[in-house]
Amino acid sequence: MATAKKAPAASPVVQWLQYLQQVIDGRLQQYFAIKQTTAYDITKVKTPSLKLTDTLTTFVVQQKLKTEDIILLLIALAPHIDPVFFDNLIQQYLPGTGDFPQFGGTRGKNHRGFLPTGETAVFVLSGGVPEQRLASLKHIDESPLFTRLNVLWLEDVPAGEPLLSGRLVMSAEYVELFVKGVVLPPKMTIDFPAQYISTELEWSDVVLSQTTQRQIEELQIWVQHHDRMMKDWAMYKKLKPGYRALFHGPPGTGKTLAASLLGKYTGKDVFRIDLSMIISKYIGETEKNLSRLFEKAEHKNWILFFDEADALFGKRTNVRDAHDKYANQEVSYLLQRIESFDGLVILASNFKTNIDEAFIRRFQSVIHFPMPNQQERQLIWEKSIPPQLKPAKDVQLGVIARKYELTGASIMNVIQYCCLQALHQGSNTVNEDMLTAGIKREFLKEGKVWQER
Repeated sequence: MATAKKAPAASPVVQWLQYLQQVIDGRLQQYFAIKQTTAYDITKVKTPSLKLTDTLTTFVVQQKLKTEDIILLLIALAPHIDPVFFDNLIQQYLPGTGDFPQFGGTRGKNHRGFLPTGETAVFVLSGGVPEQRLASLKHIDESPLFTRLNVLWLEDVPAGEPLLSGRLVMSAEYVELFVKGVVLPPKMTIDFPAQYISTELEWSDVVLSQTTQRQIEELQIWVQHHDRMMKDWAMYKKLKPGYRALFHGPPGTGKTLAASLLGKYTGKDVFRIDLSMIISKYIGETEKNLSRLFEKAEHKNWILFFDEADALFGKRTNVRDAHDKYANQEVSYLLQRIESFDGLVILASNFKTNIDEAFIRRFQSVIHFPMPNQQERQLIWEKSIPPQLKPAKDVQLGVIARKYELTGASIMNVIQYCCLQALHQGSNTVNEDMLTAGIKREFLKEGKVWQER
């Protein structure tokens, strides 16, 4: 007789939902007196194996979550995995159309299944017992999921309605982490006006002055050791959260590239803020846009990069009219918000003098990206020409670097022009005429006077 095959074990996330189902089942059985249990203890329900290596279990272990916090987390996550999870549970005890307000819950605009509210969470934790209910409310207020980690929150409700009637919402990033096992960078939207930036280059590909390189290394050291300094050494008592740096210098000198490489080498996502989507002509809208941005970025270990920051971080003016008054309020609000952000914020500007002095005083680092000197320009030329493209015998890169003062970005534009010309001509050689034509294009584009040299 053939032996029956053992059913494969459920996935870790399903095992966690089965655990939540047992917890809620026990609570409902006690409430409806199906089990004559005088004191139902949710901490006695056996959890799945904490040796699992999935993202949900790893999060529970790393954050050292209490049983009550695990249950809160699973209540918010359940509809994202099983849309009828709560409906199936409740129908076992209310097979008709009876209402059950003690259990809370609501319906969404698109999702027709049961969505948990604050009342749902409190009922599962307390069973509706008044004394335990008050203790559950206190636990929710102090839970790291709501405070330190910003994983969960209660949705706002119309004025006059109980606060616990708001939906229990989980951050979209954590839903992705627990369901898909990975958090994808958020897409640029009105609510998140920032674009994820990255680079395939390495630090060895970048040519910067020694002073600039040393200051960038200091930023990298802060990112790597910030958590230990603040937590283990208790410097959070003495220092403000986060780090603020100003990159200033002419366009094309490597400010954006340096920010991208900082993220690459420290394992942090870098987001370039689109100021055109932040700044609004309507009073109060700029502050709202900034608030949404920083709330989204809070506790994410992201690097926020404000390019061409003069538009938002510029000098405050003397108040001549209402417009000046509210423009100054925007700068003041931003100053407060940027100081409370716990990550790295980088502002980039072509001119340091364009930035309000109140910001300058609060930067831990002010890093100058100067025009490359002759030696640095020659190194950029040598590093940037692809090995497939050989300089002709008449090309002397040292002479070109001495003659033409170009930024790294402009040199790359010239090299791109030469590559395309060589490919079009079926050649693998770049001659002086190609280089001169490409350089002339850059000079004229930037409004510089072109003279044959």
